[in-house]
Amino acid sequence: MKRIGILLTLLVFGNISLAQNHIIPLWENTPPLQKEMDLKEEAIQEGILRISNVQIPTIEVYLPNKQIATGKAVLIFPGGGYGILAYDWEGTDFAKWLNSQGIAGIVVKYRLPISKSLTNPKEVPLLDAQRALRLVRHQAEEWNIDPNQIGIMGFSAGGHLASTLSTQFDHSIDREMDEIDQLSARPDFSILVYPVITFNDRFTHGGSKRNLLGKNPDPDLVTRFSNELNVDENTPPTFLIHAQDDQAVPLENSTLYYQALHAAGVEASLHIYPKGGHGFAFGMGRGAVANWREVLLDWINNLK
Repeated sequence: MKRIGILLTLLVFGNISLAQNHIIPLWENTPPLQKEMDLKEEAIQEGILRISNVQIPTIEVYLPNKQIATGKAVLIFPGGGYGILAYDWEGTDFAKWLNSQGIAGIVVKYRLPISKSLTNPKEVPLLDAQRALRLVRHQAEEWNIDPNQIGIMGFSAGGHLASTLSTQFDHSIDREMDEIDQLSARPDFSILVYPVITFNDRFTHGGSKRNLLGKNPDPDLVTRFSNELNVDENTPPTFLIHAQDDQAVPLENSTLYYQALHAAGVEASLHIYPKGGHGFAFGMGRGAVANWREVLLDWINNLK
């Protein structure tokens, strides 16, 4: 773990210039809420790169050429039911695409709550998400990013994490803090792609709920992590996309969140496609949903 601390110190605190596509650990030394165990991260490439048992959370940073850079950045939270990360399908592929649009794409490899090394699993994904956004804000000037134009994008369970960050960005736990922790963790905008939002049994994705909170969670925790119940006027502007025929994460997850945003007076855009299923990512070959990225770019470009 000393090697990780040295690397983080050199890359972040030393303010060393970096090339495109580089990986930075989120935490110096052992991450919070984690005990030392001889556990190894696993990565399986079977059409999609599936990463599990994350022990060293990181951000993988893709910066656009300065000639086309808009100053905007998007942190990407891949989905996988809080059990794995679909790391390329809902992560690096989108970072590269965002780069082509002049937007920094930053993939967050967050720890998963089913890991045996975690001491308070339910708090860990949000903690890593907060740290990732603060770290990017800390590096904004060096990376040619406007610190007030940093958004987030989450897919499926990654959408649950993104909406949790959007509604609980100020949530804190008792731990040691550093200068990065003093920065705001509030995203400037949020993009939620077929997201898990609610832990209400009627509409939730059971695997995501169980992996984050356990088999029989306290009702107060169910309320806390049902993010449609936690929207207020400080929740960032949000773009939502879902397919009506999604059999894994019901459409109501997005509609409930949109209704809460609208009621709070938060700028929001909801896009529902009749077909696409779940996990469509770019949507290639799935009909009209394949054009959703163009709609998203128009929304991003017109944010105030």
